[in-house]
Amino acid sequence: MDSIPSISAQIDEIKINKIINKNFSKIAPVYYKMLSNWFIRAYSVYGDIDKYIILIYLVNKDFIFFRKNGLIVAFETFFKDKSLEIEKINISDISKDLQIPKESVRRKVEELEKKGVIKKNKKRIYINMNAFSPKRVNQGIKEVSIFLYEFNKLLKKENEINQTFDVEQIIRSIKENYSFCWYQFYKFLFIYTNRWRNSVGDLETYCIGMVVMLNAVERESFRVKDLNMKQFQNSLPYIKERGVNAMSISEITGIPRPTVVRKLKYLVDNGYLSIDEKKLLEVNIRGEALKISKILQDKNILSLSNFTYRVFNQIKIINSNKDKDYDFIPSYLR
Repeated sequence: MDSIPSISAQIDEIKINKIINKNFSKIAPVYYKMLSNWFIRAYSVYGDIDKYIILIYLVNKDFIFFRKNGLIVAFETFFKDKSLEIEKINISDISKDLQIPKESVRRKVEELEKKGVIKKNKKRIYINMNAFSPKRVNQGIKEVSIFLYEFNKLLKKENEINQTFDVEQIIRSIKENYSFCWYQFYKFLFIYTNRWRNSVGDLETYCIGMVVMLNAVERESFRVKDLNMKQFQNSLPYIKERGVNAMSISEITGIPRPTVVRKLKYLVDNGYLSIDEKKLLEVNIRGEALKISKILQDKNILSLSNFTYRVFNQIKIINSNKDKDYDFIPSYLR
């Protein structure tokens, strides 16, 4: 090893939070797309987002084990075997950590066992790795990498760094450090989903609302704006873009149209969305929903900043030292 990482080389978490807040409208499209697509893929596996989250919660226990023992498992190594051994399933812990009622957790775990996703062999428990399509995970890695790439550009714009990494470099680094990076991503997701589940009742409702939000922030009329977080939040009651209908939302999410219609009614009645005479849904967050959304968004951006801090600094150090042939992982990133 020619050199060890410099403490001053890391990007400070507080600084990351300030940069994301300052440039929120620039990063919002990729941020919301990353999340929206993850929720849609999660629903597509079992038609139940919570069931998939319970499954990745169990897998994350192995990531925690790797982390505690100073191990970094690469993507290819992780998906090499057909099954993954996990520790005992504790229904109470899952319920507490994911804030899902205990009986719901018990029922969903039993359903996963019946599907053969979770298998018991004497005292050992295994997860069938066919439940985790490498293609699906690859897409998630690509979208996280695009988000980090856009963040990387903001760092350059703010004169915090001189070097930028392209999307392919970031993808390779995440795959090389898969267990570390995906532990951080899952940690962010568990916190994020807990907050929104408690706010709107279930994650399918949130997934549907996110499609409407993404429809607004991806439009060119929004992208050209230069809004910080507070300005973006204050603009939420006034975002006027061509809306999206229930059929399109159903096709995008895979959620049956009658379910979409019912959950859209909840979002409209509770002040998250509005519907026009052509039955097109658009973002129109107001009243108590606006107050709740601002609080949750501020908290979620803090969590996003922590995730970005952990993963981007890992990528920055790995990529910056490729030519030095070093594999040291600094303690402050563990």
